[in-house]
Amino acid sequence: MLRVLRRVAVLVGGGALLAVGVAMIVLPGPAVVVIPAAIGVLAIEFEWARRWLRSIRATALRARQALRGKSESGPHRGA
Repeated sequence: MLRVLRRVAVLVGGGALLAVGVAMIVLPGPAVVVIPAAIGVLAIEFEWARRWLRSIRATALRARQALRGKSESGPHRGA
């Protein structure tokens, strides 16, 4: 019974946070931060959210590496 209550609480809290994040796509606010945080909350109890979170992390890592590689290969300034 306690497990079911926890699952419902995670679903309601994570779902509300996700709804706020999606609203922030068109409203002012840090949607790019809130949506992954909401998926993280949902990942506490749901396997599908864990898969999404792994995908988000992999995409962010690839983007970070691409940006670092791009900035390092450009012309150097100074000395």
